[in-house]
Amino acid sequence: MGLLIAVIYLIFISLGLPDSLLGSGWPSMQVDLQVPSSYAGYISMTISFMTILSALISPKLIRKFSTIAIVIGSILLTVLGLLGFSVSSAYWMFFVFAVPYGLGAGAIDASINNYVAGHFSGSVMNFLHCFYGVGAVVSPMIMGQALKVARWNEGYRWTAFLQTGILIVCIFSIPLWKKNDEEDKETAAKGTGIRGALKIPGVVPTLIAFFSYCSGEATCFLWTSSYFAGTRQGLSAERIASFGSLIFGGLMLGRLISGFVSGRIGDKARIRIGIAVELIGIVMILLPVADYHLAAVGFVVTGTGMGPVYPAIQHMAPENFGKENSASVIGLQMASAYVGSTFMPMLFGNIQLRIGIKIMPYYLLLFALLNLGLLEYSYRLMGRRKEANGTREEVSR
Repeated sequence: MGLLIAVIYLIFISLGLPDSLLGSGWPSMQVDLQVPSSYAGYISMTISFMTILSALISPKLIRKFSTIAIVIGSILLTVLGLLGFSVSSAYWMFFVFAVPYGLGAGAIDASINNYVAGHFSGSVMNFLHCFYGVGAVVSPMIMGQALKVARWNEGYRWTAFLQTGILIVCIFSIPLWKKNDEEDKETAAKGTGIRGALKIPGVVPTLIAFFSYCSGEATCFLWTSSYFAGTRQGLSAERIASFGSLIFGGLMLGRLISGFVSGRIGDKARIRIGIAVELIGIVMILLPVADYHLAAVGFVVTGTGMGPVYPAIQHMAPENFGKENSASVIGLQMASAYVGSTFMPMLFGNIQLRIGIKIMPYYLLLFALLNLGLLEYSYRLMGRRKEANGTREEVSR
């Protein structure tokens, strides 16, 4: 079991590796491609749109294929997308390779989250997402090194090589997954589909909360480096690229801490504490200090607060909505999350062109408050549902 968990953690490192490359490399890529800064949003939107499609079909894939088969196919698509980005010399080419780049993310994310939520503790779920942060922190460093010794193309190519190594490990791990495969397929077959899941009380506000969370998170992924480029003077291209890792470092730290305390603090408490810490980080970014260090710490604190929110919501899915429905609910959650990732960074790109990149902390504040309010509302709906179910069970007795 320990070896399987190690492989699952490695898979989530692979999931995080591609996510911060565009944001950290874009200031240099924009110059080479001779396009406006906001055009990064359109590439990000295309990647996320394909991820949404992949997440929505993930319940059907989970019913039909084993988790590890979905993982292997998804990583193959990601490697193809990364290699495609590495050879792209014109802006339009990125849209072609954004298709496999995005398709490789949605199904693997939903299937692994569903697998861990159904078979492991909240601690494992938090450490899982912590390892996503490892991948997301490493890739801006790869891109920064590529910018230092070569060009941004090499950042994508080197990441593709890392992904290929992880793919080989996954292929050798196939025997470790067989124990739970048939049970998972049978459980998923008993559950409702996407339409039925939408009718379960509490699902819809949770989906909108996921949208809000990922709107803020993805905006940080894509625009943190650009925020420092636009608000702080005299920074080198390598230093600006490295700032792309701040939010990911915070996410990793928040999930690491949450993993250690998950046995003492429930999912709801971790979410509430996390959003409170996130708000503190946003206030630090807002403070009018010319030096970049306070804002840099603010982004780390913001990421630390964000850290436990995503895995805690996912881990609650089987308990809140039924284990048989968790594949559909988590698939919807992933799709909703990626809708936020698709449109909100692009929207921010257009807003900052008109108002200025300094608006970014206020943008993050809006979505943090929406996330908190919607989750609290969903808790009330789920509580009423459980009370109603308990009343019906007493009557039937």
